[in-house]
Amino acid sequence: MAVRVHQQPAYVLHARAYRETSLLLDLLSRDHGRVAMVARGAKRSRSRWRNALQPFRPLLVDWSQRSDLGTLTGAEQVAAPPALAGEALYCGMYLNELLMRLLHRGDPHPDVFQHYRQALAELASGAAPQPVLRLFERHLLDAIGYGLHLEREFGNDAPLEAGAWYDYRPDRGPVRVSEAAGRGRAVSGGALLALQSGQLEDRHLPELRRLMRRVIAYHLGDRPLASQVLFAGPSRDKGHES
Repeated sequence: MAVRVHQQPAYVLHARAYRETSLLLDLLSRDHGRVAMVARGAKRSRSRWRNALQPFRPLLVDWSQRSDLGTLTGAEQVAAPPALAGEALYCGMYLNELLMRLLHRGDPHPDVFQHYRQALAELASGAAPQPVLRLFERHLLDAIGYGLHLEREFGNDAPLEAGAWYDYRPDRGPVRVSEAAGRGRAVSGGALLALQSGQLEDRHLPELRRLMRRVIAYHLGDRPLASQVLFAGPSRDKGHES
């Protein structure tokens, strides 16, 4: 029996051509998580969905589903899309790819949906991108069971100290190291505690970016994020990488 879903808040994460006139969509929905479906006829010039099925546009969607691939039956844009341009647009692309790679289809994460909506709004408002990205990454990892250990050391359960240095091991957590060893790979206790509290200072951002890239790469495996490769291109400022 087909499952029918009506008026579900959603965003398009990715769309690609399917046959001559249709699209294959990956959506982030509020109550059903990441879902895949075909939008039949969506590429036709007169399709009522043609303009709505774009990334970052807040939608209400209807679909029916008998298998892993659903069929879109309705889509309505319910508000103006966030005005993402330049660096903010790159950041939005990064968020979409991160969700595509880390979320399993069919796992509901209403909290991730809300954090995604909030991150897009902040990026569109001109907020500094790095704190927005770091906090979204932290919330996403928490939601899917890969949350970071940001309060106590691995092994002895000692509270983290702001002035100490730690080698953060993705499969274990922070391990204290000497100050000399803390240059480069390790992260300061102050940065870890700031990430835990959500109060990020500019001085912590470079080391938190390195930390999150390493942790996310650990969970993704060998295939890097295409959007990170794009950020790292020679024409972009290294200080603004995702």
